[in-house]
Order: sequence, then C-alpha cells, then structure tokens
Amino acid sequence: MRLVVAECAARYTGRLSAHLPRARRLVVVKADGSVLLHSDGGSYKPLNWMSPPCSLAVGEPDDEQRAAGVTQVWTVQHAKTDDRLVIDLYEVHHDSAHELGVDPGLVKDGVEAHLQELLAAQIALLGSGHTLVRREYPTAIGPVDILAKAPDGGSVAVEIKRRGDIDGVEQLTRYLELLNRDPRLSPVRGVFAAQEIKPQARVLATDRGIACLVLDYDAMRGVDDVDARLF
Repeated sequence: MRLVVAECAARYTGRLSAHLPRARRLVVVKADGSVLLHSDGGSYKPLNWMSPPCSLAVGEPDDEQRAAGVTQVWTVQHAKTDDRLVIDLYEVHHDSAHELGVDPGLVKDGVEAHLQELLAAQIALLGSGHTLVRREYPTAIGPVDILAKAPDGGSVAVEIKRRGDIDGVEQLTRYLELLNRDPRLSPVRGVFAAQEIKPQARVLATDRGIACLVLDYDAMRGVDDVDARLF
C-alpha cells in the first residue's frame, strides 16, 4: 500500500464528472490497484476513488500545469470503462509504501457459527436432559444447525440466527417437514434460537409449534456474569 500526503487537485470523468479543487489530501494506492483520495473528515468514505481493475500512470505536467505548480500528473484509467481519474500533485509532504500482507478479514463476535458451537457445547440450554446428536445435520435442502435428542426420546431441530426474523422460521419449518418424514427421527420439534427474535417471527414460530430460545452470547462464552447483574 502506498500512502501519499500531498497538495492535489483531481478530475473524474466517465459515468459522471466531478472535480476536487486543490487541497491537502491523503492519496491511497492499494495493492489491488484501487486509488482513493481522502480528506481529514468524512469518516471512512473517500472524496473520490477508482475501483479495480484499473491502471495508474505517472506523467509530467504540461507547461501550463507546471506554471501553476503541478509536479506530477497521475492518470488512473479503468480497464473496462471510460472512467478516468486524473490527479494533479503539487507539493508532496509524505510518500511511503508498506507491505501489509494477506488480511484474514473481519471476524465478527456472535456470528452463527460461534453461536452454533457454543449451543452444541451447552445443549442443556434447550432444557434439562437434552443431548447433542450432531451439528450441521444434513437434509436434502441443507443442513440443520443442530439436531438433539429430548429426554422423552423425540428429536429436536434447532435453527440458529444472530437476528431471528420470519425467514428463519420459514427455513426451520421446511427442515421440520423433511425430518418428520424420517421414522428414525420422528417426532421432531423445532427450536428457533437467536440473540434477538423479532416479534413477528416469534408469533409465527408459536403458531407453528416452534419454541423460541434467546441466546445470550456473552453469558454462553463466560464473559457476562449473570449472577452479578442488578437487572
């Protein structure tokens, strides 16, 4: 990644036309080819940018540009369209390049895979006497997050979401229709588990005989001391 802090102006042409007058900005050139111009405000959003695939060419200013103080002209051309970003650089205050390597990406706390793992390890949250059969139990339309056995010998299919809405209830309903056709598993009841369950989803689940279970992610991973709560 190349970071350039410079007095610059920019012109964008193509699907739209835009102009940035001269000011001090941060120009970011990423390894994927993208070029972004940032100000000292506006949070994460650049003032203008060019997304890959594109190419960057550094040229000399013409006489008129040189007379105005331009020292370099960067032309960023998109490979598949006529979009072009031209950056006139005046005074460069900083220019550095850094090898960042491969980024593993954002890891979100409380994603469905984490919740599934925690609930499988704490299957008693479904009720005393429940036992885990397996995670990702396969069906013809996709895997059920968790299949468990109830104390009465029946099966329990659990669908896990971070935020439970109607679509999740519909998904679990389809799983239950298939699983209840299997005499080895039938009867199979459903549990819709999520960190937050929307009221409409709860009403639909109740109407279809599906239990709802709200998952406390912090408590499940031992971060939140439930006994120490005031409320």
